[in-house]
Amino acid sequence: MNVSDLSNPFVAVAQRATPLTEAARLMREHHVGSLVVVDETGRGRVPVGILTDRDIVVTVVAKDVDPRTLTVGEVMSGDLATVRPTDAAVDALQLMRRRGIRRLPVVSETGTLAGIVTIDDLLAVVAEQLSDVARVIATEQARETRARA
Repeated sequence: MNVSDLSNPFVAVAQRATPLTEAARLMREHHVGSLVVVDETGRGRVPVGILTDRDIVVTVVAKDVDPRTLTVGEVMSGDLATVRPTDAAVDALQLMRRRGIRRLPVVSETGTLAGIVTIDDLLAVVAEQLSDVARVIATEQARETRARA
């Protein structure tokens, strides 16, 4: 299964110059915990960072900094990990685990934003696969029980 099978093409975005309070409003409006930070280029939106609700809490609120004085670019995580639509879902999950992150922007071959895949998207697939394994085991146990009778 590839990332393209799981990713959401609708991504809430902001630019570096977006006021942090506007970013928080966008998160609330879109019911998301992150915004992909993009630069608008001639070829499209290019991801340059990510801003999460946790970034706002840890970097701003917990340090008692006035959020009205900050922009997204000042708070975002700029060490951005991305995946391609053709990457295997299991590779995306491993990247999330290695980096300790829950969201990965999906980028096209030209580096433009194509979607986002989250840990929730991947967990749904893993849960389905575990359910399939449990059904196989149950079927095998039932078959063995009938064979012994």
